[in-house]
Amino acid sequence: MPLGHYGIYGGRYVPETLIPNLKLLEMEYRSALRDTKFKRRLKKILGEYAGRPTPLYRAQSLGKRLGFEIYLKREDLLHGGAHKLNNTLGQVLLAKKTGKKRVIAETGAGQHGVATAISCACMGLKCEVFMGERDISRQRLNVFRMELLGAKVIPVKSGTKTLKDATNEALRDWLTNVKDTYYCIGSVVGPHPYPAMVRDFQSVISKESKRQYKKACGGLPDSVIACVGGGSNAMGSYNEYLRDEQVELVGVEAAGAGLGSKKHGATLSRGSDGVLHGSLSLLLQDRWGQVLESHSVSAGLDYPGVGPQLAHLAKKGRIKVASVTDRQAVDAVRLLCSTEGILPALESAHAIAYLKKDRKRLFGKSVIVTVSGRGDKDVH
Repeated sequence: MPLGHYGIYGGRYVPETLIPNLKLLEMEYRSALRDTKFKRRLKKILGEYAGRPTPLYRAQSLGKRLGFEIYLKREDLLHGGAHKLNNTLGQVLLAKKTGKKRVIAETGAGQHGVATAISCACMGLKCEVFMGERDISRQRLNVFRMELLGAKVIPVKSGTKTLKDATNEALRDWLTNVKDTYYCIGSVVGPHPYPAMVRDFQSVISKESKRQYKKACGGLPDSVIACVGGGSNAMGSYNEYLRDEQVELVGVEAAGAGLGSKKHGATLSRGSDGVLHGSLSLLLQDRWGQVLESHSVSAGLDYPGVGPQLAHLAKKGRIKVASVTDRQAVDAVRLLCSTEGILPALESAHAIAYLKKDRKRLFGKSVIVTVSGRGDKDVH
């Protein structure tokens, strides 16, 4: 299989002027992986600054309510309130190592933007974040946080004014300013090496959960469950279990108003092969190949594509693909709050909602669910 490909998916579908920079980025990343000093610095900052390891918490009340053992991987307790910091600390450290002075990012729910702003403030780099106007209006708290952290938030007024369009603008900016600018992508999407790089930085989630579960229970869980938008949370949650065929991997997508409607973000369930933001993957598109508008009550799942490795894993049956509606996700926020006193982000609530939706099949089993972020941003 060619480097950067997952079955037929992946690759680099970008203007030729970006190819040398992507090749250089790949070389620099592989060099950093062999650099003991870089790895030691990243491990130290993830521990002392970000707060790793995050707990694997046995949700006894929720488990008793639903009839099976539930362990929550608490990424909501990471500094910044979401799993996104695992990746941005790694990428911004790489940007600093390679002499870049300016970092740009795209964001939907604002969590990746906040995490990038945190990382840049920590390491003394300039930060600019592209964010759709629609997402700015529904995620005002995160916009305020980014600005407070010293980042410039750039409104994107084109298209659907959401994550897809913010990514388009970030790519255009990078194409123009490639010499002094590092583009910090927030998910396992985009041209190679980004899907692999983001997955590797996020795999700390599954490395920890596997070790923590074995210590607490022995063996392996029956299922690992995560919400899926672009897929950084999901790939981070799955990566260390990919070879453990006895562990079921469940990806929960945004069904929005229902899969039968035109208002959903269920790319793995309803997508078809196509190119978006630099890689071949599954995406929501019409019969003429035009990208469709996605929908989810959670801004972080409101994306019409998905990471190429996730598309490959779903196609070969390694991931069980599921979906829950907006209403089910909102109800799951209330469920986790009332049973465990934990306020999850609406993205994470999709994974919690799946537990209730498929409780009969899961009865008597032991599962790990990644709570990818906290829900302060969604309270309103």
